[in-house]
Amino acid sequence: MIKVVDLHKKFGKNQVLNNLNLIIEGGGIFAVLGPNGSGKTTLIKSILGMVRMDKGKIEVLDQAVKTNWKYRKEINYLPQIANFPGNLRVGELIRMIVDLRQKPDNSEELIDAFQIRPFLDKKLATLSGGTKQKVNIVLAFMFDSPLLILDEPTTGLDPAALIQLKKCIQTEKEKGKTILVTSHILQFVEEVAEGIIYLLEGKIYFKGSIEELKKQTGQTNFEHAIVAIATQKDHA
Repeated sequence: MIKVVDLHKKFGKNQVLNNLNLIIEGGGIFAVLGPNGSGKTTLIKSILGMVRMDKGKIEVLDQAVKTNWKYRKEINYLPQIANFPGNLRVGELIRMIVDLRQKPDNSEELIDAFQIRPFLDKKLATLSGGTKQKVNIVLAFMFDSPLLILDEPTTGLDPAALIQLKKCIQTEKEKGKTILVTSHILQFVEEVAEGIIYLLEGKIYFKGSIEELKKQTGQTNFEHAIVAIATQKDHA
């Protein structure tokens, strides 16, 4: 599904990704974690082809990222910050994305699930941050694609919307989809993720299950295990 080999990326003198290697087989939910500046967003944007790698190779769905952009049609992506024209109305945005993707969609079901029907005629600039995030989630889940990438999907969500988000993620998992999630909310990660990919200083320092992470760090609490893994790196 995703294969990253010897990935390097610098921004100026800052080495963000350093000889990073990663293989994710098809199916399952994987949380990409790490402190600020560890390279999470750069890795995701490299997989999406939004950042040009300095060195290395990435294959997604058996297609090389460098030479074939069409693989992106098979990815649903929720960015951490989605900037849409503020003068667009919510309904217009949804219809525009449907027209662009040219795939069957389940937008009507998601509009009701996330309770945004009253906002369809509202301009995006007038929406609260939480409502914008609900719109972004509808856009990310309304197409049937084998790979979903969700960057901080819980931002601004109320409890009801958070429950719906978890249901959507679980539904996609049951369909055999592969889902990459980044989140600073470790309780959310522990509830939804099967695998953890932990980045430090541009490299993958841990890849495995939550239980394997607890065992490696000698912790019984997931949050404590995440803190401990960075401490182990500092003393390695």
